[in-house]
Amino acid sequence: MLQVIFEDKHILVVWKPVGIESQSSRGFGADMVSEVRKHIYKTSKKQEEPYVGVIHRLDKPVSGVMVYAKDKKTAAALSLQITEGKVHKKYLAVLCGKPESNEETFVDYLKKDSEGNVSGIVEKQVDGAKRAELICRVAGFREDPEWGELTLAEIELKTGRHHQIRVQMAGHGLPLWGDGKYNPRFGGSAMQAAQAAPSAQPARRTAQPQIALSSFSLSFIHPAIGRRVSFERLPDAEIFRNFEAVR
Repeated sequence: MLQVIFEDKHILVVWKPVGIESQSSRGFGADMVSEVRKHIYKTSKKQEEPYVGVIHRLDKPVSGVMVYAKDKKTAAALSLQITEGKVHKKYLAVLCGKPESNEETFVDYLKKDSEGNVSGIVEKQVDGAKRAELICRVAGFREDPEWGELTLAEIELKTGRHHQIRVQMAGHGLPLWGDGKYNPRFGGSAMQAAQAAPSAQPARRTAQPQIALSSFSLSFIHPAIGRRVSFERLPDAEIFRNFEAVR
């Protein structure tokens, strides 16, 4: 059942659960575009197949707030905002480890390996390297009996790169809980994973069905009304709970 946060004749803001593709799936599994299309078809008086414009994406094991456009004009306007950095997204993440400070800005250069569907931190001068920037703010800490020191962090993206949060946090020694690509403790074998976690913490299990990452806040300028709108929803998963707030 599609979880609708906001809807008008131009846009549809929804909650994407863990385990569902945010764009059209090539396989037989459920995907958000199909769910959005079915919803619009059921609630619209029009009989033709509804238009669904994909504006941004979330990885399959990540949950979060997403916006889809109902017409091409709106899709073009929102896509331009993405390009111009006018769409603001904030995430909640559970990090393995503890940052050195309660707020830090990370700026790195990432390069995507399309064949392996992974990205890594590289030198600025490397061909294909793209600048990646985010702000990490600590929201809470927890000592977990199984996983040790965990940090609840609010992450604000300043750029949008492939696997950006996962790669940058792993590259700075704070890989995400449950990440089977970049966290060695969950079977991650990407190059960045080898640099991320201390050797004293070997892999203990394979990746979880979800990554402890959720896009809880989305803000953009509504193309039809010309003012900024914001939508928020906190994730339901147990991994995000029971953290002691930072004082």
